[in-house]
Amino acid sequence: KSTIYNLYLDTDNYDLIINSIEKPYYKEKVRIRSYKIPNMDDLVFFEKKCKYKGVVFKRRIELPLKDIYKYLNTRKKILDNNQIMDEIDYTIQTYDLKPKMFIAYDRLSYYLKEDKEFRITFDYNLRSRDEDVGLENGGSGKLYSKDYIMELKSVNSIPVWFVKILSELKIFPKSFSKYGAIYKKEVLNYV
Repeated sequence: KSTIYNLYLDTDNYDLIINSIEKPYYKEKVRIRSYKIPNMDDLVFFEKKCKYKGVVFKRRIELPLKDIYKYLNTRKKILDNNQIMDEIDYTIQTYDLKPKMFIAYDRLSYYLKEDKEFRITFDYNLRSRDEDVGLENGGSGKLYSKDYIMELKSVNSIPVWFVKILSELKIFPKSFSKYGAIYKKEVLNYV
């Protein structure tokens, strides 16, 4: 069991999430992620998440929160000769990204003892805020939903025995973006 804290970067007009909702072949998000409420000296993940034709690629580096904030304020790269930082920097500079939305949720994670590459997660208590969005400001926010969101994560294919269980229970894949759903509800006022 854990809690995950995210700070999504976007344009003033939410261009990245709007593009993502339209389900193009390629979409990307940039976020800062922590698995605890960090202080400024704590290491957090600076991530670029891309999806191309349904396949997700996540590129991330671990840095002190204060260094990421300094970078966002000055736009001077934190690391030189670092491919991942270059990719994140390129996206931030291209779109002029800024901290826009804090999203947190609680997570239950399970994995197979014989295959730790296959995981099932259940996220719940999805909440957000668009003011005081810093990760250091705690995990409070407006509750989006108490429903559980199940995700299957696998480097390889999902085991056949588990696919059979899902089929018997009539559980089928559905596209869902936490950031996209909150954007639609909180910014666009969709119910």
